Amino acid sequence: MTSQQTDCPSQHNFPIPIALAAAIAVALLIPSPTSAQQPTPHLNPVIDKLAKGLPVFGLQASGLSLQGARAAAASDADFIYADMEHNPLDFPALQMFLLGMNDKGLVLRKGSLQPNVALFARFPPEADQAAWVVQQALDIGLMGYIFSGVETREQALAAVQSMRYPQKRGSPYMEPAGKRGSGASNATWAWGVSGEEYERRADLWPLNPDGDLLAIVMVETAEGVQNLDEILSVPGVGMVFIGAAGDLHMSLGVPRDAPEVEAARQTILRGCLAHNIACGITPASAADAVRRIDEGWKMIRSSPAIIRDARAILEQR
Repeated sequence: MTSQQTDCPSQHNFPIPIALAAAIAVALLIPSPTSAQQPTPHLNPVIDKLAKGLPVFGLQASGLSLQGARAAAASDADFIYADMEHNPLDFPALQMFLLGMNDKGLVLRKGSLQPNVALFARFPPEADQAAWVVQQALDIGLMGYIFSGVETREQALAAVQSMRYPQKRGSPYMEPAGKRGSGASNATWAWGVSGEEYERRADLWPLNPDGDLLAIVMVETAEGVQNLDEILSVPGVGMVFIGAAGDLHMSLGVPRDAPEVEAARQTILRGCLAHNIACGITPASAADAVRRIDEGWKMIRSSPAIIRDARAILEQR
């Protein structure tokens, strides 16, 4: 018994100041779960930049493989969006893709749970009208939902309500009344927060300045452009996106490069600026992306090469 006690070192064999110093050093090197959430008020990197008046860049996911998820998380983009309007509506693949984007090394390097790249998804207009689709997409852990073909105020209002939880009594952001049901355990796992913290953060920005969810409406028809002011007047709409304007030119009944298409783009942009809502577009080149940013567009969706070159041009200014 005595020999065993002699062979096994005890903490009392070390001077107290040295042990205390070692404990402090370890604590400083390893961020705690609480401190990891403090450096930024937003977990959504897109909202974090938009709130600072900065433009954001995004890519469309070409597939939902784990390899693609890792590449997406390491890309120069601020967001990736999965197009499930023109691809299979595959929730299990979407969930695996989001989990594959989880970079624990990044958490340690940043000391924050905020990813560098947020995941959004776009669904068929018919699916947007089914609240369960929005519910499942958000419960997976998406940070933004793209509503296709929004043409009326009523559609925009339904979109916002489907993304919001019913607010607690006394909330300064009671309206529009939320209709989302609770039960986002997968989202809390993906975001790395508690259920209570998720419910606090899972509200729409900029309606709620502390929100980390984006309701993105696509205005891509003549009727949508005509009703633009009413659409943008719905509290909770966080961004307007017109994509490559393919549907827009077809709705207008003109070729893709017709002057009417550019006129519609500029109408949408002026509406966004008037309502202080971020506006998104797909440019044709890096130079075009920079020109669009100078015009006031805040969301650029393009290819990795165009994003890289556009960022380089902006950084040289």
